[in-house]
Amino acid sequence: MLTIKDLYKKFGSLVAVNGFSLEVNRGETVVLMGPSGCGKSTTIRMINRLVEPDQGTVKINDTDITLLSDEQLSRMRKRIGYVFQHFNLIARLTACENVMLGLVMSGMGKEQAYDKARAALTKVGLETHLERKPSEMSGGQQQRVGIARALAFEPELMLWDEPTASLDPILVREVLVVMEELARYQESTMLVVTHEISFALHVADRIVLMDKGKIVETGEPSQVFVNPISEVGQRYKELIEYQLNTGLKSIHGQRTA
Repeated sequence: MLTIKDLYKKFGSLVAVNGFSLEVNRGETVVLMGPSGCGKSTTIRMINRLVEPDQGTVKINDTDITLLSDEQLSRMRKRIGYVFQHFNLIARLTACENVMLGLVMSGMGKEQAYDKARAALTKVGLETHLERKPSEMSGGQQQRVGIARALAFEPELMLWDEPTASLDPILVREVLVVMEELARYQESTMLVVTHEISFALHVADRIVLMDKGKIVETGEPSQVFVNPISEVGQRYKELIEYQLNTGLKSIHGQRTA
């Protein structure tokens, strides 16, 4: 479904992505992880050319996105949902209007756009927030509007660029729950950049670990986080073990208090 081959990007003297190759099957949820600055977000932004690759190919089915004209790329992007780190909502518009905007601008009638926006907002649990403006919603709710905006196009491929990165930790869970539901029950193929280990453990079909612009390990969560072969994988394993041990000590302490 998605085939990436030898993707390369350099900013000045910094090589951000170096020979990235990956195949994602239809309906698969692949989680891209690694330390900050390893090239994850640059990689996912190159898939729909928010960042132009210096080299490499990105194919959805048999179409190479790197070869498309601006007009062709615009049409292709309607088949690719993209959820940003920041909400990027228009403050003067309601939740429903924010979701409708892209549909109407692409030529869809307002009545049909409203129906699709309402259905998308219902999928993310905001059916009672249609007329609320961003200032009347929490950060988690605003991000869910951003997710609905992407879902409204009924995309073949969903790209998630650290969708919980700008949220207060207490709001992260409500967005992760929506993501987990979509991953389990939507037919869209999903490529997710995240630092959220719990999401990766529960939902990912495959984990791809990056370091210094390259893939250093790939496999099922049970493989990558339990028996890692890379240094980055080992660091994730140690983090998970630390969190588990800390949680167990906390529970033990509560019981003996």
